[in-house]
Amino acid sequence: MTGQPTRPERQDAPDRIPVGLSSASVWPQPARAAFEMSADLGFDGVEVMVWADAVSQDVKALSRLSRQHGVPVLAVHAPCLLITQRVWSPEPEERLRKAVVAASELGASTVVVHPPFRWQRRYAEAFPELVEELEETSGIKIAVENMFPLRPPNSLNRLRTARSSGAKGNGGLSAFKPSPDPTDVGFRNYTLDLSHAAAAHVDAIELLKRMSSGLAHVHLADGTGAAHDEHLLPGQGSQPCAEVCEALAADGYEGSVVLEVNTRKAKNPQQRADLLAEALLFARLHLEPLGT
Repeated sequence: MTGQPTRPERQDAPDRIPVGLSSASVWPQPARAAFEMSADLGFDGVEVMVWADAVSQDVKALSRLSRQHGVPVLAVHAPCLLITQRVWSPEPEERLRKAVVAASELGASTVVVHPPFRWQRRYAEAFPELVEELEETSGIKIAVENMFPLRPPNSLNRLRTARSSGAKGNGGLSAFKPSPDPTDVGFRNYTLDLSHAAAAHVDAIELLKRMSSGLAHVHLADGTGAAHDEHLLPGQGSQPCAEVCEALAADGYEGSVVLEVNTRKAKNPQQRADLLAEALLFARLHLEPLGT
């Protein structure tokens, strides 16, 4: 990176797409740092990734941080990573219910959740009905996120996956039931993650079209097509990050765009802030409506 990018001010105009910062983007710094950086850099809010960090699990602490820094919570990411299987509860249904309660108490409009793992059989079978029930009773959008196979797609894996699950997915050895692609099931609300699309070897523009009016949330990040979740800064990989942002602006998208990027190689908090400022500038430039 040459020079320090201009840091845009927070956008308060109602016709602008909010750009948020995921607390995962400041790791290994804690959730507190996400609120501090969001305020300093001019993000429109924070998505809280609920994980091992105690503050990320504490609704009262998150509420205090939100008020202290004047930064709203746009979304809560339910604890559904492999490393968070015991956060809040060992039961995945209970974790999702708690995430919905947290979002409601924090004033967030959206809960991000992954499709169920294959070994979570009861949860997987009831998942579509559970999501529908929670949306109806809470008014919170539960945006199911596209994921990726644990092994890259190839002809043998595609055949094996198709025979075992009957899913329409893109192949590979999937840990998710019935598929890493939530559009194979069909939900009211979706999260589009561009880094996951890269790892799944999925055409992000086609996935965007399949999600269509159900798209409620976007994780803006990049990837090269490697068989793991890279979460590069937008513009550093092969994903159509600019094109997706421009399509959202042209189509009147009403959700949030959240930067969920990997900055763990930053040497210090200032370098991390510079990387996030660069990514924020990218998002704002490409989300700018035409003619403004």
